[in-house]
Amino acid sequence: MDHTIVITAGKVAASARLNDSVTARAIWDALPIEAKGDTWGDEIYFDIGLTAAPEGARETVEVGDLGYWPPGRAFCIFFGPTPMSRGDEIRPASPVNVVGKVVGDPSIFKKVGAGTRVTLRRAE
Repeated sequence: MDHTIVITAGKVAASARLNDSVTARAIWDALPIEAKGDTWGDEIYFDIGLTAAPEGARETVEVGDLGYWPPGRAFCIFFGPTPMSRGDEIRPASPVNVVGKVVGDPSIFKKVGAGTRVTLRRAE
């Protein structure tokens, strides 16, 4: 099954694909989701109201990865270094479940400021 989603944040929109993890399937089942996004370095995150246990949680991620941060019940979009990064790595505040990947150039999210409404929906 194709789990392609559209992420819209203000005037920025990107397609992404969710993986086949338990956490990603729970997010897919909860769509659409809308929330006010916060930023932390080159990361946008927001509470999505889901509780999921750590699932292969990773301490570092790649550019374009989508994550679920269990302590904050948050969906995360990673597009560059965070305040916790060392060197060229991308390091979340604490380990995240990687749930998917942005299709295309994730640096477009650099245009999104804190407080912007973010929507996750299934692609048509």
